[in-house]
Amino acid sequence: MQHAVRSRAAIRTGLTPVPRPRTPGVTSLIDADALRVLHRAARALLDDLPDLTDRLTALLREQEPAYRAALAKDPTATWQEAHRSLRHSVASLLDPRGARDAARRCSWRIGAARAEQGLPLDALLHAFRLGGSLVWQRLVEETSRAAPEDVRLLVHVAADVWNFVDEHCTLVADAYRQTEWQIGRRRENRARLLAAGLLDGTGRIADLPEAARALGLPEQGRYAVVAVTGGPPARSAAARAAAVPAGSRVHWHAGAEADYGIVLVDAHEGLPDPQEPGAVPPVPVPGLRIGVGSPVDGLAAVGEARRLADTALAICPAAGGTVRLADQLPAALVVSSPELGRALADKVLGPLLRLEPADREVLLDTLTTWLDCDGSAQRAGERLYCHRNTVLNRLRRCEQLTGRSLARPADVVEFTLALTARRVLHD
Repeated sequence: MQHAVRSRAAIRTGLTPVPRPRTPGVTSLIDADALRVLHRAARALLDDLPDLTDRLTALLREQEPAYRAALAKDPTATWQEAHRSLRHSVASLLDPRGARDAARRCSWRIGAARAEQGLPLDALLHAFRLGGSLVWQRLVEETSRAAPEDVRLLVHVAADVWNFVDEHCTLVADAYRQTEWQIGRRRENRARLLAAGLLDGTGRIADLPEAARALGLPEQGRYAVVAVTGGPPARSAAARAAAVPAGSRVHWHAGAEADYGIVLVDAHEGLPDPQEPGAVPPVPVPGLRIGVGSPVDGLAAVGEARRLADTALAICPAAGGTVRLADQLPAALVVSSPELGRALADKVLGPLLRLEPADREVLLDTLTTWLDCDGSAQRAGERLYCHRNTVLNRLRRCEQLTGRSLARPADVVEFTLALTARRVLHD
């Protein structure tokens, strides 16, 4: 008699030999006799089910490391699971139609439960095939004991027995994968909620350890938030790559108006600048706007970091670009109080804003360029393609219309903030 306890590869691939073709009349008689032999052996297996379960759990402990750990942790639950599965399997041999649904429900529940527990699917399928192999071995053993001359008839029902095993392996795998997908979705949703709470500043202190685990980031660390918006939606991967240097530890959260990256930054230097020497330049994404906030300490302060990133994003030009808040603090002050910014722009630039559009833009552009050139009329003229005296004449007109002097530092500060307010406060 062939041993039923084989290597894993043999159990997975080996099926019982198919009987030779017979004439229809002979087939029905042989099949009836084979079913009679099968049912007799199956009833004996039901009476001896606890011993059969013990044999299966012993095989699992010996051959399947994952089940060895499960048996060590909760031997009773594992034994009962094997007992239920074997009972439904043997009952299905006696009454395929009546026991089919209950057996399927049992296998589905086992697949789902083992997915929840994290048992590897490969180990679960191995266990089911071991169980099928053991049932077949016991059927052969019982028939050999009770009526050795009938053993040859079992070959006619072997295909049905192994088809049952294959069907339930497929069922278990489907249940496992569906549950695994649901678990993944639950984890993703939980991580999304935790990240949203951190970014909104509404997360609970008690949830910080869970958030750190879910996001794969340390609870204590130096963090910056990067806000990304604009550009083609299909280029989101390129957009994120342009926002955060390669190799950074970052968790991305898709918001309603922007994507936010929670970035673990260097404790002393902060988030690296992609434009610094040695950094890999990002691939330009047309229309992409990136706001980089200033670093904060710990996940608990990520809400403040997000507010800083939003401020940097508000400064970013509509055509696209990257703004690091630390480099644009005057503009950040304006954006943080837009009402005061608009009031300042109207007070300082009001006389210029009321000019004819062409005249207004020439004067504002000249004033802006002169300030960008650190007060050099020569460099401003080169940039504007005009003579330095033309620049000085336009600046004097700005002074006359506004009642302010570009030689007075306080007035220069007001001009700078007013022009910044006009640039960043688009509405």
